[in-house]
Amino acid sequence: MDDQIKSGFVTIIGRPNVGKSTLLNALLGQKLSITTNKPQTTRKKILGILSEEEYQIVFLDTPGILEPSYLLQQKMLDYVMMAVIDADILLVIIDISNEPQGNKTLSDEKVFQILRKEKSKKILVINKVDLSNQTEVESLIKKAEDTNLFDDVIPVSALTNYNIDTVLNAMLNYIPVHPKYFPDDQLSDENERFFVSEIIREKIFEIYRDEVPYSTEVLIAEFKEREGRKDYISAEIVVEKETQKPIIIGKGGESIKKLGQAARKDIEKFLQREVYLEVRVKVRKDWRSNPTFLKNFGYDTGNE
Repeated sequence: MDDQIKSGFVTIIGRPNVGKSTLLNALLGQKLSITTNKPQTTRKKILGILSEEEYQIVFLDTPGILEPSYLLQQKMLDYVMMAVIDADILLVIIDISNEPQGNKTLSDEKVFQILRKEKSKKILVINKVDLSNQTEVESLIKKAEDTNLFDDVIPVSALTNYNIDTVLNAMLNYIPVHPKYFPDDQLSDENERFFVSEIIREKIFEIYRDEVPYSTEVLIAEFKEREGRKDYISAEIVVEKETQKPIIIGKGGESIKKLGQAARKDIEKFLQREVYLEVRVKVRKDWRSNPTFLKNFGYDTGNE
């Protein structure tokens, strides 16, 4: 039977806020990648593994493709470019509710650069069709097919799970026959610390407004598993300016308390055990444009 097992790599790409992380979670059948209603939530490529008896699909969820305006965004774009290189399939996503004609994506030079350059199979996923109508969907499908860039064009709603099986079956048509890359019980190549920091970052995006969430990074200073007691997690929220620190903390510590409670609830759900979460705020001036800070925070793509 092993010679019939299929295994391969699928990289999910698209502009910011089109639903890449929501689609990954839908395909995996559980929440792995953080999702918010704000663009540019995903900063690093998230590896998720879907294992069944006859196949294994290794997904890479990537940051949204945009024109970088500071060093962190350039690093995010570097992640995208690296993630597409060895992919067997590129899953390209458009949000039809934001661009009914696909104009932003189908005319985006950076997206086109990737699509023209890479030889992998390409599936276009038209997301959020539940917020559109049949005429718009059919029009965009035709427009996408006319580009001759895609092997399949599939309308979906990642949020409601509409047509997710169709996407999965399309991918299985192109995934090569190959032994599995990871054990069946492994869901990601990232450790628990990474996912805890991502959950806290998700709550920052949900609770705070304007530029503040984009100026923050979350570091896990301590993570102790304790026998017979709750696990101890100490997290640091890094901000760029002194003026942002009181915003995160809030009046009388109200905001950071709300953040800590919401994060702890989701961390416990993810880890399947109780934790004691401590959250502090630190200022690292202009960290998003500082190569040393970015490298220390894990944004070194290795291609300087």
